[in-house]
Amino acid sequence: MPAITNLSGDDVVVVTGGAGFIGSHIVGALADAGLRIVAVDHLRSGDKWRNLQAVQLHDLIRPDILFEWLRGHRDKVAAIIHMAAISSTTERDVDRLVTHNIRLSLDLWGWCAANATRFIYASSAATYGDGSCGFSDEQTPAALAVLRPLNAYGWTKHVVDRRIVDDWAHARPTPPQWAGLKFFNVYGSNETHKGDMQSVVSKIFPLVRAGEIVGLFKSHNPGYRDGGQLRDFVYVRDCVATVGWLLENPVVSGLFNVGTGTARSFLDLVEAVGAAAGCVPKIRFVDIPAALRDKYQYFTQADIRKLRTAGFDHPFSSLEDGVRDYVQSIQ
Repeated sequence: MPAITNLSGDDVVVVTGGAGFIGSHIVGALADAGLRIVAVDHLRSGDKWRNLQAVQLHDLIRPDILFEWLRGHRDKVAAIIHMAAISSTTERDVDRLVTHNIRLSLDLWGWCAANATRFIYASSAATYGDGSCGFSDEQTPAALAVLRPLNAYGWTKHVVDRRIVDDWAHARPTPPQWAGLKFFNVYGSNETHKGDMQSVVSKIFPLVRAGEIVGLFKSHNPGYRDGGQLRDFVYVRDCVATVGWLLENPVVSGLFNVGTGTARSFLDLVEAVGAAAGCVPKIRFVDIPAALRDKYQYFTQADIRKLRTAGFDHPFSSLEDGVRDYVQSIQ
């Protein structure tokens, strides 16, 4: 990432979820660009700390002391990049989702509005539900009102989007720059700590490389063949480039889809992993668990016209190029 010309080495950028998947990539890129980065995350007893082992950090703090820390450093914080969330689409404890995904996001939104601090946060393509209402990132209360997420995770992201857009639409106090990024199916390094919530690329690469069988869901929709379900798979480095561009362009605000704009099948993805690993993948099709069938998306594809119109001209990686780069980065 090139230097952010409107920020100096004295400015502090706070990244919540800073040791997580997307967050750690943002932390690394912004630190490399010469900014003072404060990462906010729980590390606990696993290896998530390794996502930050090569990064020059200004500070690392626990989420439970974030607002106390902000009170003491409000004059130095130029932007908050809010990537922290419970990202499990199968999480059943909705109160926990509300606490971590809604309450924290809206509290940070309010703090940034009150302290004239730029705010960029992670939304999700899960807000679009089954896609029957399309994938347009139109930011009006009416456009958002028709969306019906399929799971509680997507709903919590949608609640935040609707509140923020409502504040903006009614000219209530907002941060000087704000952006909600509706990430589609992101893949890349630094996600093994997510367990079953890793991207499909991260899950299957070790299997393909070892010559083991890859399990893909059968289709229970006659409009799609087995493995022919379609997703907009976006490489994490392109997500980081989007954040960097927004920081470089502080006059740009709004909800933005972040995806390639091209839907690809899971079979395409497996073939791309096989090509990158130099192996011929072995595939077995399995039934979608009954509990997930009415919550399963068969098609996602980001409409990125709004992001392009705003001036973002970074080329998104093709599935083949992104997977190849990912495989090379971890070998």
